[in-house]
Amino acid sequence: MPLRSQAIALFAALAVLGGLALVASGCSLEGDPVRGRLVFISRSAGGYDIRVPWSGREPSQTLTGVLPWDAAPVWSPDGTRIAFYADRVFNLPNRDDNVDIYVVNADGSDLRRLTEDPAPDAFPVWTPDGTRIAFYSEANAERDGEIYVMDADGSNLRRLTTTRGVDIPYEWSPDGSRLLFGTNRNGNFDIYEMDADGRNQNQLTSGDKDDFAATRSPDGSRIAYQSGEAGDMDIFIMEANGDNEVNMTLSPLDDTMPVWAADSRRLAFVSERDGNPEVYIMDTVLSYLTRVTVAARPDLQVAWSPGGVQIAFISTRDFNPELYIANADGGAPVRVTSDVGWDSFPTWSPDGTQIAFSSHRQGRRDIYVIDADGSDLVRLTNDSGDGVDVSAIR
Repeated sequence: MPLRSQAIALFAALAVLGGLALVASGCSLEGDPVRGRLVFISRSAGGYDIRVPWSGREPSQTLTGVLPWDAAPVWSPDGTRIAFYADRVFNLPNRDDNVDIYVVNADGSDLRRLTEDPAPDAFPVWTPDGTRIAFYSEANAERDGEIYVMDADGSNLRRLTTTRGVDIPYEWSPDGSRLLFGTNRNGNFDIYEMDADGRNQNQLTSGDKDDFAATRSPDGSRIAYQSGEAGDMDIFIMEANGDNEVNMTLSPLDDTMPVWAADSRRLAFVSERDGNPEVYIMDTVLSYLTRVTVAARPDLQVAWSPGGVQIAFISTRDFNPELYIANADGGAPVRVTSDVGWDSFPTWSPDGTQIAFSSHRQGRRDIYVIDADGSDLVRLTNDSGDGVDVSAIR
């Protein structure tokens, strides 16, 4: 199931990367099982574009209109570097393109390309100590998508999974000894865990519906994820070893993209229970639910501040995806960005002072950083299409 012909499970971070949810962060599969919650790669416009399908009430929205593009920033644990994946070697006449993983300093300096295989590499996940990066790659002979790990400078590349099917990395355990990942090796997507060297791969979920967007609680004791086991998408929690699965939402409409707060007790997620994707926070001990956002259009891609006091998210409430911040206990959200270009994939710096995000505001999708109060916007990447990068353009 190559990235070029299939949608890829994201995480958050989505965000998960750094909160991916990628679902691969950030990230998940295109199609019915996840009904509009996921980012995918499309060639419908002639080139590879990042697209977001809504919930059936609106057409898919293209996030990147032209190439090259830089997307899905993920802060290193010490806040000094940002990893992202990008298509920077696209050659339109020859249809030559390749998604690779890059790292740049937090001030935009020292941009480095870490992977150079002609197959797509995406969805980087830092180890807690910042010394290694796990990622998705199609560099294997089967081109079916496996998990690899490398040192933070791109050296010591090692393949961790070898089973046929798509394998997507989610998160490392707090001590870096285990890696949480998703795979469809048995037909539908399930959640697995393995040692840092790829050994002892354990299946944690085994239902006949897809399970996505797995994210560990910061203390490592529990795992939250979204699942279609009940027919719609719900948020489940289980113990770190896969025991005691509990459906926490039980809503007849979709609840997706769970993200833990620093206290390992609260979960932010996106719910359609009121007819439109909005941000909610659940106290997982008391099962107490707080609705954080109220808008006529979708609020998505939630990221907790490191202290658990605020959340960042992307909203289309003004008919254009922009970055917003809200207090976790409610109150009116504050709009942080204002531009005709699309903003997406917000992720907080470890010290909580800045937010990195992707934006299509100047003709290319680049990585930006902005202070949490909306000041001092810095463009970190600027791929002009000729291979020249200009760093830290203010």
